[in-house]
Amino acid sequence: MTRTKIKICGLRRPEDILFVNEASPDFAGFIIDVPKSRRNVSPEKVRELTASLSPEILPVGVFVNAPMETILSLVKDGTLKAVQLHGQESQSYLTELKKQVSLPVIRAFSIHSATDLEKAKKSPADFVLLDNGSGGTGAAFDWSLFTSFDRPFFLAGGLRPDNITEAISRFQPYALDLSSGVETDGYKDKEKIIAAVAAVRR
Repeated sequence: MTRTKIKICGLRRPEDILFVNEASPDFAGFIIDVPKSRRNVSPEKVRELTASLSPEILPVGVFVNAPMETILSLVKDGTLKAVQLHGQESQSYLTELKKQVSLPVIRAFSIHSATDLEKAKKSPADFVLLDNGSGGTGAAFDWSLFTSFDRPFFLAGGLRPDNITEAISRFQPYALDLSSGVETDGYKDKEKIIAAVAAVRR
């Protein structure tokens, strides 16, 4: 069985980069041009932050209904190594994006019912991310909906260093995605990031 990977999402300060460089997760997520998120960063800021990110950590841009040009400019200049869509992007948008970029595309799905899981299974994205729908709230979706899921997926929502082992043993996700679960008072917490990465590596 391949080892589950870990993504630390919502990085926005130079010290956040120092924390992940020390902990060495597989992915670092940046929420780009999403003003309603308190973790929002501009494309310029992402370029600045990723410049000091350890080369072993893949930078992922998280977008909500963004103009495709915004995504393409960050992909073409090498800032991003994966793209995550978290809005109401249409199937044709996703298909067009996949034609234009050779990087992995992750599509987020809000899971409220078994039907949502079925939709996620059929997505043409390279990976799907299963969340409770209101990203970054720290709440999990109803894990009892989950029976089997036959494609690689990121699991998000309500994950913390103390429930990572259970999540991995129950669902064998391709990757776990943590944001608020590694924060204290709304800011990334170095000790929690290190603990989360260590829990996944175990």
